Amino acid sequence: MTIDAKAPRVLVAGFEPFENDAVNPAWEIARALDGWACEGALVQAVQLPCLFGRAIDALDAALTGPPLQLVLCVGAAGGRTEISMERAALNIDDARIPDNAGQQPIDLPVVKHGPAAYFSTLPIKAMVRDVRAAGLPAAVSNSAGTFVCNHIFYALMHRLATRPALAHTRGGFVHVPYLPEQAASKPGVASMALAAQVEAFRVAIRTALTVRDDVRETAGRLH
Repeated sequence: MTIDAKAPRVLVAGFEPFENDAVNPAWEIARALDGWACEGALVQAVQLPCLFGRAIDALDAALTGPPLQLVLCVGAAGGRTEISMERAALNIDDARIPDNAGQQPIDLPVVKHGPAAYFSTLPIKAMVRDVRAAGLPAAVSNSAGTFVCNHIFYALMHRLATRPALAHTRGGFVHVPYLPEQAASKPGVASMALAAQVEAFRVAIRTALTVRDDVRETAGRLH
């Protein structure tokens, strides 16, 4: 399919490897989707450094250019068993481990004087529904952590909420499981094949492009 250079974009931003891993499924998914055309939009992949501050700089650079319909930031969550559509981003950096430059901010805001939190503007429940219907595990998650993933999630949502040029762009964050090659050295830890994760994203992106109002069904948890 021929896509015009000015076609709306879907930005998929995945993190580089961190904490001694040689690979990050987030980036592998993003680059596998790069150039894919869906519902008249073209997917563009960008790699984010696992660095407080500089990850936001990389995101800002990617937010310029042709119109953006969707922005999905993606990060790895080792131990999770499902593709996790994150619900909320918190205005807090509280790093349990250092980032790839040794930075370890504790109890600092992502954006000074910003709101305490933002919600994803993606139809996360519909995305979960459709990914599950495709035979792949998915769930709504209520915590994106307090590391660089939440850092970029909050920064993204703050930009979508405050920049007029992005007023019609929807965005959010998705956490993904380990790849099998990562889990091979971690007995008992869940993993999901890259092909399955990429297919889940194809389904989720199509849903996000075609569903305006999210479905109203429970995805809550007791704790």
